[in-house]
Amino acid sequence: MAIRGPYLSHTMQRSTSLSRRAFLAGAAALGAAAFGPVAAAAGVLTRAIPRTGEPVPAVGMGTWITFNVGGDAALREQRAKVLATFFERGGVVVDSSPMYGSSEEVIGYCLNRIGNDGGLFSATKVWTWLQASGRRQIEDSRRLWGVDRFDLMQVHNLLNWESHLETLSEQKAEGRIRYVGVTTSHGRRHDELERVIATQRIDFVQLTYNVLDREAERRLLPLAADRGTAVLVNRPFRQGELTERLKGLPLPPWAAEIECVSWAQFLLKFIVSHPAVTCVIPATSRVDHMRENMAVLQGPLPDPKMRAEMVRYVEAL
Repeated sequence: MAIRGPYLSHTMQRSTSLSRRAFLAGAAALGAAAFGPVAAAAGVLTRAIPRTGEPVPAVGMGTWITFNVGGDAALREQRAKVLATFFERGGVVVDSSPMYGSSEEVIGYCLNRIGNDGGLFSATKVWTWLQASGRRQIEDSRRLWGVDRFDLMQVHNLLNWESHLETLSEQKAEGRIRYVGVTTSHGRRHDELERVIATQRIDFVQLTYNVLDREAERRLLPLAADRGTAVLVNRPFRQGELTERLKGLPLPPWAAEIECVSWAQFLLKFIVSHPAVTCVIPATSRVDHMRENMAVLQGPLPDPKMRAEMVRYVEAL
């Protein structure tokens, strides 16, 4: 699967090399260079992974809850359609975890069912207290997904991160993992997450960020940019709470300027327009919602002034 959009990737490479002081002022200073429109002919919106410059589409797919369907044949077939739509619309980053019930097994089924063409960027996690158990868990995940090498392996919610990062670094050196990261969610353990980003050479960090949960803007996103760490964003809709709250309410008229026709697109464009964000990973079980999410990879993004207006508008509702 070809991934295009070199202009935006180059822009992000420049933005992630900014100093912390420059980054904090970056929204205004970058202006159109970081937040300019994306021409449809240029392909999907991509962001560069800072460590390597490898571009990935700025919208990926999460699998928490949505792919935990066990052995239900009809639901598995429906999830295969969701994943196929994701790939057709330019997506590559698929994120999961051993703690997501049957999600990894269902991903493996879907990949085999639709015939993955090699465009997948596979991202999962290790989630256990013991280092030895973590090694076994990683092998189980490889078997469930049906992949020989994960693109990204993350320590889930910082659980025993010191020991697991040691394992992940070894496997990266052996070529069995391409990138290493850590995750947190719900704004928990941000102090510890900040320390890990500042002191460890990790490739990715995954955290919660959306139009209402913006604590990461103060320290974590600038630090990630400073350290050359890619950022995956989880819980963009607060597990559906935000889209449910906004359902039936009118979009602001100026949302048309960034080609938003739904609240989901409005919320996702707010996230991916932050210069430190590499990829957002919304989860869905519906093909129509997947098409809606992936449309965010086309069209203009909000500039800093509009981003501030987006926050004010949603907070006032």
